[in-house]
Amino acid sequence: MSASSSPVNLKDAIHHLDMLPAMPAIAQKILALDLESDAGERAMLKLIEKDPQIAAKIIGLANTPLFGASRRVSSVTDASMLLGITRVKAVTMGIAVMSSLIKNSAGKLDVQGLWLHSLAISLAVKTLSQAMPRNTRPQDDEIFLAGLLHDIGYMVLNYLDQKLSDELQTRFVSQPDRFSTEIEAELLEMNHCELGAELARFWDLPDSIIAVLRYHHDPENELAAVGQPLVSMVNLAEKTLVAFGISEHGSTEISPEEWQALGIDPSKADELITKIIKQAEEAKQVAGNFP
Repeated sequence: MSASSSPVNLKDAIHHLDMLPAMPAIAQKILALDLESDAGERAMLKLIEKDPQIAAKIIGLANTPLFGASRRVSSVTDASMLLGITRVKAVTMGIAVMSSLIKNSAGKLDVQGLWLHSLAISLAVKTLSQAMPRNTRPQDDEIFLAGLLHDIGYMVLNYLDQKLSDELQTRFVSQPDRFSTEIEAELLEMNHCELGAELARFWDLPDSIIAVLRYHHDPENELAAVGQPLVSMVNLAEKTLVAFGISEHGSTEISPEEWQALGIDPSKADELITKIIKQAEEAKQVAGNFP
């Protein structure tokens, strides 16, 4: 769908399947694989190797200091050994999904900044999970996929109505002292959380991922329960990186109760936040890995 000169009714558009992009073929195939088996892992790596663009990004990611490669990685297989299968799966899905939503021009949406922010959030959520009790930690594939896709609604808006997306991004920049959620409520019929969740539902992604996309700015909502604790983890990660990567503004206050709800000792909060911010700065080196 190309950008229209007339406004698009988002609530109508998001429920008309022909106005949404189909899930990328590589993402469909990966979701159908059993990655708990050696055969499934090999099949996924072969799929990635057949896509030169994604393969190059995965290898490039593995070669950054962020993941501590001790030698030059030159193959998808070697990259998977360094990054781990679940991370390779999530990054492949993230690149494929974002690519499907890019038109010839991204307009005023900072796609590179969105990719950087999303990567940083996925790393932050992983760091939070390591500080949680082992029996309450989400699965790694959920962690990375939720982090990479949590703000995909911005790209859905840009795909459906680039003029409206441009206006939203302009307001974000011109009104930096206001929360992004307030600006969206003022301008849009559906915010980026609702738009992202609708696309994820259309693509039949797991309910936990849909909940993260829909409620990461509203983790207290009772409907967020299906995605917990991941919803709260993404919310907390965003508070530590609220202005990192894209022009999205929100609260940075984290109460001791929010840490405790995840089973994290609040006395470790400063140490965790320092680590998260350091990782985010290192992630800047791979911002160009977006297709």
